[in-house]
Amino acid sequence: MALSQVLGVRTPGDFWRVALTRRTYRNLLYLLTAFPLGLTYFVLLITGLSVAFSLIVIWVGIPLLVLTGLMWRKLGEFERELAIMWLGVQIPPMTHPAGEKASLWQRLQQIARDPMTWKSLLFVFLKFPVGLFSFIIVLLALAIPLSLAATPLLYLVALVAGNSVDPLTVLILTAAAIIGVPCFFLGLHILNGIAWLQGQLARLLLGMSESERQVAEARAAARVAQAQAARADQSRRELIVNVSHELRTPIASIRGHIESLQMAQHQTDGSPANQQEYLEIVSRETERLSELVDDLLALARAEAGELRLTLEPTDADGVVEEVWATLAPLAKRERQVTLVREIAPDLPPVWADRARLVQVLLNLARNAITYTPAGGIVSIRLAQPNAAHLALSVADTGIGIPEEELPRVFERFYRTDASRARTTGGFGLGLAIVRDLVQAMGGTVGVASRVGQGSTFTVTLNVVQQGAR
Repeated sequence: MALSQVLGVRTPGDFWRVALTRRTYRNLLYLLTAFPLGLTYFVLLITGLSVAFSLIVIWVGIPLLVLTGLMWRKLGEFERELAIMWLGVQIPPMTHPAGEKASLWQRLQQIARDPMTWKSLLFVFLKFPVGLFSFIIVLLALAIPLSLAATPLLYLVALVAGNSVDPLTVLILTAAAIIGVPCFFLGLHILNGIAWLQGQLARLLLGMSESERQVAEARAAARVAQAQAARADQSRRELIVNVSHELRTPIASIRGHIESLQMAQHQTDGSPANQQEYLEIVSRETERLSELVDDLLALARAEAGELRLTLEPTDADGVVEEVWATLAPLAKRERQVTLVREIAPDLPPVWADRARLVQVLLNLARNAITYTPAGGIVSIRLAQPNAAHLALSVADTGIGIPEEELPRVFERFYRTDASRARTTGGFGLGLAIVRDLVQAMGGTVGVASRVGQGSTFTVTLNVVQQGAR
């Protein structure tokens, strides 16, 4: 970079306009405060390091050394912000944002291994001598020109005091005053140049280089991938445990009732009614096993990215009618729950896979019926909140969900009342499947609930715009 650009002189007029720019006075402020700040940093660091190393033998020095290290890191961050604000220099971040939360010990290790920690320490130590040099240069650059410019005034004071006029002295003092004016402006340019050099030093020592940034990004990506792999491994272990537990109940029930049927064949009092009841229970438990296998298959396909849907214009009101006709009699007969539907007129079609949308609504409605006590009401509503979306909601008058558990209801195998769900046939997979299917169709799903008053699950789907069919 050319010297003229460093000094801020690109045109002849820039030489005189330097005194009118805010940047000049911000640079002066930075240079004047550099010495007291540098002296403060030097005293703090030398004191902290000396005390820490002197007490290292009794282990008290270790936490003091850690605190001193954190302090110089914070001082470096403060100096970075100061250079950006006052010197106007663009400085890259000191650290790459971490993707995962780390423990205190892990953060301390990362700070100790980070080159920026030691670069910031070098900058903080250099602040004292550099600040002292800057302070002296500021005094010289301003004091000398101002003194030259003020000499005629001093001579006038001497004349008023009664001294005689010396033409040669007047000529010399006038020349000095004339020279002092451009020297003052030149001094301001020199100070701007020193401030620019200090800004470049701050950019070098208080910001990551391109290679450091790439290394930090690679490390952050590796930490994220490692954490995701650990979560995936933990999820697989939990899946095996949960599936084993869920399979145990229906299999034991089937085995027990088959044994009852076998015993009934050898007893004279085995009535057809009892046998029919046993067979119905076996059939119901077999259906539960089939549902569990289907749910697991759907989740596995979603996780593997193989959940293929055929999105096409779909009449959501027809889906609501189909689900209502299927579940309303069962809800009344088996749970004494009334299932109602409310469909707004003249609704446009939505982009959806019809079979998957039926599955979504079946899961939501069955869930609502399961958690609604006898005599309750479950309602299915279909409306258009805006021109771009349809809202499909399933509301119940059931037990509700505690507020702190709402963020977890779409997790696999998560149930707010596991014992009740197990007795009524739930596996904790239905809402996870609903979330995956709705997202695959480009929609969203949410829940609102109050304990003792019921819950409302709302699916939002995209409307087929005119001319898009």
